[in-house]
Amino acid sequence: MSREATAPGRHIVISGGSKGLGRAIVTALLGAGYRVSTFSRTSTQFIEQATQNSGLFFAPADLANAASVSSFLKFAESAYGPPYGLINCAAVAADGLLATTSHENIKSVISVNVEGTISFTRLVVRRMLSTRQGGAIVNISSISSLRGFKGLATYAFTKGGLDAFTRALARELGEQKIRVNSIAPGYYHTEMSHKLGDKQKEQILRRTPLGRLGEVEDVVGAVLFFLSDQASFITGQVLAIDGGSTV
Repeated sequence: MSREATAPGRHIVISGGSKGLGRAIVTALLGAGYRVSTFSRTSTQFIEQATQNSGLFFAPADLANAASVSSFLKFAESAYGPPYGLINCAAVAADGLLATTSHENIKSVISVNVEGTISFTRLVVRRMLSTRQGGAIVNISSISSLRGFKGLATYAFTKGGLDAFTRALARELGEQKIRVNSIAPGYYHTEMSHKLGDKQKEQILRRTPLGRLGEVEDVVGAVLFFLSDQASFITGQVLAIDGGSTV
């Protein structure tokens, strides 16, 4: 069997594809010939332009609202058929010391990053299993799941859980030829990293052997690889893309 990527005709669903890393992944998927369905709470200028491509379906949905993502998935399946792949990219970040973090803030992060992601994955997996064609799931985690960062306890909790979810689900779905892997990016240039102060950036760069922040393109290549048949014997893994900062 050929190990070449076989993108044309495959339907990939990605949460949070309207901006940041999600936007870069959607762009790369379309460029590789995949049919792509994505959602976010609101549309963006990128989405308005990209939906002119017949290979992209978008509908607004909130990962914390089970009914809205279920509706999105039904419309996406009507457009392109059952999904071959899933990329769990949508997440809520939360900065701040745990002792001073509000209960509402904690609930918001967990409802999206944990409950929403698990529930949405469950919906997509059911459709994957119905096709008996195998598939691939890529979870976008974080290096906060691998090492400690002050002020990110709640966020790290959710991403550590996502990596554990990856390993367990890989065991569950292996016999059905569905692969499940995580990608754990380090700090990279997005809207979120713009909030970092100069001192914080200097500390990150000192801890990073390659001496720079990442770019979204550094992550995109790994996503495409995990989706492709070139990764057909890889499952249950967590790949850190962080310039060596976790070495």
